[in-house]
Amino acid sequence: MEENILSAAGVRQEYRVGGRKKLLKALDGIDLELRKGETLALVGESGSGKSTLAKILVGSLAPTAGEVQIDGAPVVGRRSKLNAQRIQMVFQDPYSSLNPRITIGGMLAEVLRFHRIVPPNEIRAESIRLLNLVGMEEDVLDAYPSQFSGGQRQRLAIARALAPRPEVLVADEPVSALDVSVQATILDLFASLQRELGLSILFIAHNLAVVQHLSQRVAVMYLGRIVAVSTTRELFENPKHPYTRALVDSIPRMSAGSVNDLFEVQGDPPSPIDLPQGCRFAPRCPLATDECRSVDPALLEVAPGRFSACIHTDRLAPYAFAPKAEEAAL
Repeated sequence: MEENILSAAGVRQEYRVGGRKKLLKALDGIDLELRKGETLALVGESGSGKSTLAKILVGSLAPTAGEVQIDGAPVVGRRSKLNAQRIQMVFQDPYSSLNPRITIGGMLAEVLRFHRIVPPNEIRAESIRLLNLVGMEEDVLDAYPSQFSGGQRQRLAIARALAPRPEVLVADEPVSALDVSVQATILDLFASLQRELGLSILFIAHNLAVVQHLSQRVAVMYLGRIVAVSTTRELFENPKHPYTRALVDSIPRMSAGSVNDLFEVQGDPPSPIDLPQGCRFAPRCPLATDECRSVDPALLEVAPGRFSACIHTDRLAPYAFAPKAEEAAL
């Protein structure tokens, strides 16, 4: 059994809205495990709760209920200096995540001093090392964020996140604000950093194609819950949840024989304020039965290492041919 570095158990996040008369369930009983040295992708539509979960995992938001652990130790209260050093976050928007009034060298030096990573006389050398890790050179130390493109800014944001020498990176849709031509280079950077530094990475995305080459496992979120977990290869070859199948089918492909039209879903997700009875995906699921509309399925192991929250996993046949990785477009 591989050891977990970051885990969530029974995490809930609820808000009172509408004059506190209604309850919005942003997260509803999340169980998640990130193993040491792996990249775990967390995918789902906008509004499924991915970013809320990310904030709870890094300690910037306290959950309504449940527990988060880092390397087996409970995370108690708000984000501490120790936890900030062990787990860092890379944000979605590279344009707003960097302070425009501080030079790149000043930004990195500030983090290095705060966490006392190296002696003061080694800060510049350590800053250069961090820049080299993300494919940038010493000459950017005296520049400001406004002088760089979106892809370059995201590299600088990753360098800043690496400065405390964390064990875990939580990357919250770090390529969704970038041009398609730049996305692949940032994904390659995450993959190389994971190999070189032995990082554990939780990579959040709404597009399965983005994580196809990067992650070892995938957890799928829908409307505040984890509905499927499996290895990346198994998820693409034989999805065990209808929502996962729909996400795979929605990936644009550039070859004949696309599976895009085989499993369509209708409409938008229900409101988290007014959740349907039974399975939350039932109103959109082409496989839904009366039983689905009355039974709220738990996330159960349906095969070794594979989990699904669906009572009709047996009705999801494997693809006649597996979607090829090289066909998927970012």
